[in-house]
Amino acid sequence: MLSEELRNKYQLVIGLEVHAQLLTESKMFASDANRYGQSPNTLISVITLGHPGTLPKVNKKAVEFAIRMGLACNSEITRTNIFSRKNYFYPDLPKGYQITQDKGPICVGGVVPIELADGSVKEVQLNRVHLEEDAGKSIHLAGETDTLVDYNRAGTPLIEIVTEPDLRTPEEANVFLAEIKKLVKYLDICDGNMEEGSLRCDANVSVMLKGAVEYGKKVEVKNMNSFRNVSRAIEHEHERIIGLLEAGEEVVSETRTFDATTGLTASMRTKEDLNDYRYFPEPDLSPVVISEEWLQSVKASMPALPRELYRKFVEVYGLPTYDAALLSESKEVAFWFDVLCSKTQNYKAASNWMMGPMKSFLNESNLHINDFPIKQDALAELIAVVDSGHVSFTVASQNIYPEMLKASGESASEIAHRLNLIQESDEDSLKPIVESVLAENAAKVKEYRSGKKGLMGMFMGEVMKKSKGKADPKVATRILAELLRN
Repeated sequence: MLSEELRNKYQLVIGLEVHAQLLTESKMFASDANRYGQSPNTLISVITLGHPGTLPKVNKKAVEFAIRMGLACNSEITRTNIFSRKNYFYPDLPKGYQITQDKGPICVGGVVPIELADGSVKEVQLNRVHLEEDAGKSIHLAGETDTLVDYNRAGTPLIEIVTEPDLRTPEEANVFLAEIKKLVKYLDICDGNMEEGSLRCDANVSVMLKGAVEYGKKVEVKNMNSFRNVSRAIEHEHERIIGLLEAGEEVVSETRTFDATTGLTASMRTKEDLNDYRYFPEPDLSPVVISEEWLQSVKASMPALPRELYRKFVEVYGLPTYDAALLSESKEVAFWFDVLCSKTQNYKAASNWMMGPMKSFLNESNLHINDFPIKQDALAELIAVVDSGHVSFTVASQNIYPEMLKASGESASEIAHRLNLIQESDEDSLKPIVESVLAENAAKVKEYRSGKKGLMGMFMGEVMKKSKGKADPKVATRILAELLRN
């Protein structure tokens, strides 16, 4: 463990390369189905396997998805796109090369704002977003000497999101990854599932002396399948590199793999010894030209982005930042809430219902929000019933809401009347109930009048019991206060 003195001597520098598998029906350059979890080597074809004489064809939807990401990050969209061959030989690369973009990525530059723990906003600059195809998957079974290869994943469309070396802590890297995951899900271009490998991250890590202007030698860490492991790998490299520098040893620019079991990294290959990829333009693919008309149609189809909805929830609906952050975390939840707010003006009550009873029901029932049995109109009417003072929130949540979940079609008002739940707010009716509670608790009344004001809650509880929960709390409290003063 590094001392604070050593940590403060050096500046950690992090750049991320995030690979996102695109949610297209077919692969990047072939018509094979793009699906996860199928039997090995069932989603392949002669094109995927690189048989002689086969010709790739660009997946237009994948190009559109890359444009969406670029627009969301304010990148410059490259109008004429050329694909290249990246040559290297590995068992899970059936063609012996990967089709990717080298000199001309489809999205150039861009920025992703992230909110840090102290509430400040940091703009992480992007270097590029480019399109490419995924490799297959090598499988090393325990106790087996052979390696099995599944080519189902080969050819899956990817975008690679490459940052500038702008991140300075593992926590910042995590926040950035969370923002990218949220963005690709909002854009409907990737499911963001790191466990299944549809969102993967490589980290470039280096350190330099505080105040220095030149970056130190970087190492690239691969094989991280969760936010936590990204943090662990970066922190391990942070300490390892500082340890080397303090011992007077050279930092080797290399690619390292991360072992989630031990929390350690190990060298895979050095950058200096790595054979050149021999990039050259893919001769079997014509340039992909993005017309102004196509670009404008993609812009027109863009959904509201998470930061836009967050801002709307705070500035228009007046929600606390905590509520707005939770409600904008998921696209489906944010859109559901936004529709609900078009049906009611009690936006905070709408937020409370969604983050409380509604969230609990969805979690317990393991349901998606789109399957929630109460629609926005009905929930807005329930909020109105509570706002009118006819029922309390407690009665509404414990009695009316469960009935509405049965999807019988009854409105909140109809259920309240059927169950005889309408609050009693008539003073003439409530006063005898309050008087009987005070008469039955004469000793407590004396204690209250001698200074134990906390007993008011006990009196109210007894009033609610006697009225079977139908007493209007505001009216009952006022009557209690008046009678206790006498």
